[in-house]
Amino acid sequence: MPKGPAVVSSDRKTSSREGLAEEERSARLELRSISKSFGAVKALHEVDFEIYPGEVVGLVGDNGAGKSTLTKIVAGITQADSGETYIDGRKVNIRSPSDASKLGIETVYQDLALCDNLDVVANLFLGRTQKRRFGPIRFLNEEDMERQAHDVLASLDVRTLRDVRAPVASLSGGQRQSIAVARAVMWNSRVVLLDEPTAALGVAQTAQVLALIKRLREAGLSVMLISHNLVDVFEVADRVIVLRLGRRSATFDVKGTSVEDVVGAITGAEFGVAS
Repeated sequence: MPKGPAVVSSDRKTSSREGLAEEERSARLELRSISKSFGAVKALHEVDFEIYPGEVVGLVGDNGAGKSTLTKIVAGITQADSGETYIDGRKVNIRSPSDASKLGIETVYQDLALCDNLDVVANLFLGRTQKRRFGPIRFLNEEDMERQAHDVLASLDVRTLRDVRAPVASLSGGQRQSIAVARAVMWNSRVVLLDEPTAALGVAQTAQVLALIKRLREAGLSVMLISHNLVDVFEVADRVIVLRLGRRSATFDVKGTSVEDVVGAITGAEFGVAS
């Protein structure tokens, strides 16, 4: 077997950002022994996952490794068959996307779930419109929503979007991704799940999205980055967690490893296992 990379084992973890033992810090989100089956197919087998405040964790693996299933469990779309979930050390049950949102967990899916026919403000407040009352009549509080839209985009340093009343259909891929992320973080979210955020984006737009992820980390948010693009993952992640055949097969400190090491863990080559 070849000499191993800087793998952080599950029983002795080291913080990639502060040099502190992770067990001495409180995980923002922690999953313990998560298992999920679909009929005879074991999608996840006793998977552990942890992410800390101000950290970006790349969740990687081949197709069928269990990334989507784990993401859906955190987002409340699917329930685990067994295992436990903790937020800031407190055990919680996530039975729906509404439960996840109440706990400060927001997900930005690959399709972004934006309405092309609506403007930026309307997309940011989709399903959460703010209203004001004039006697018995209630009106949309357009002025306040527009102000909050400007504020959240400014807080994320989104400079390429100048008109919050522009239809989303007229925006570039990078701008649309920025809107989806802004919508996720403007409701007191603490954990953001990003599903393939740079897929189908050009070089400039990808750089814009990666810079946005770094700003989320600087703001103290915990970011789970699900991506097949390891170059992008290494650009922004602090740690990389590898899923293989429904199990957590390895954890890497990005500063002490290489893309080749992670690929080896994804395929099984690093551990002498045939892919």
